[in-house]
Amino acid sequence: MLVSLITNSVAMAIVFLFGCLGETITERVGNLNLGIPGIMCLGALGGVIGVDLTYIIFNNPGWFALMFDAIFFSALFACIGGAIYAFLTVSLQANQNVTGLVLTTFGVGLMKFIGTNLNSPNLSAASKIMKSLFNVGDKLGWFGRIFLNYGFLVYFAIILAIFASIFIKRTRIGLFLRAVGESPKTADAQGISITKYKYTFILIGSAIAGLGGMYYVMDYSGGTTFTDGPIEAFGWLAVALVIFSVWKPTMGILGAFCFGLLYILPMYININPIQLKFFDIFPYLTTVIVLIFTSIFGGKSIQPPGSLGVNYYREDR
Repeated sequence: MLVSLITNSVAMAIVFLFGCLGETITERVGNLNLGIPGIMCLGALGGVIGVDLTYIIFNNPGWFALMFDAIFFSALFACIGGAIYAFLTVSLQANQNVTGLVLTTFGVGLMKFIGTNLNSPNLSAASKIMKSLFNVGDKLGWFGRIFLNYGFLVYFAIILAIFASIFIKRTRIGLFLRAVGESPKTADAQGISITKYKYTFILIGSAIAGLGGMYYVMDYSGGTTFTDGPIEAFGWLAVALVIFSVWKPTMGILGAFCFGLLYILPMYININPIQLKFFDIFPYLTTVIVLIFTSIFGGKSIQPPGSLGVNYYREDR
């Protein structure tokens, strides 16, 4: 039972990790995107459309075509949502919180409106192919089941989080990214294009977050749950996870596992409805505690970016 609990927690955690990583990158550049739940829904919609198109074009598509099309269309649809958000908040200087909430409503509504007609047997068939990639855990006992019993997207999410952490900390572009998020006035004075960096990393963050919605449909749920899945709720948890992980991608891996464990744990223990409500609110309660603790005692390295949620007006420089 312990092995099953761990493996199911890891599988669930990847939904949160994709969303958290995408929002972390967006917030690092100074934009608070509360549209992540909607973007994850758009990513799920794009992934499903990509799989359906692949089956229409190819009678018996291989794993590469399925995986490529699912990821490509998922990222494309999520980027469209990210582009709408970037245009409104960066170019038109619209309120970031309001824009994000509107984007969430738009993404959820569009997924449910279009996705109702896309539930097909192709999803289950494609999911089996995707989940079988690199899945060799059954041959290696408990060790293999815990560490090697997942589909490609699980390993891809973890590698992506580690790469993002190294990129942000150790590269020149990552330094400019952090500079834009901390003080766009200073970055602008140094010749860094604020608009270019904000657009670029909002779109990258949106594409990554969208993969979380696609992963839930095509991997975690086995292609059986789409429009009726709680993708929007997972998106809000992913936003909370950004604070829990103190804006660090590698901490997001650990935080995502904790959130996944809390989501799965009630299925393995006998609890009453009141206790179940506690498990539902615990991630948010923990996030508030972490936010209070870091605000009072934390150093600059675990604080949010200095210009987070604040639009940049070059005329005020």
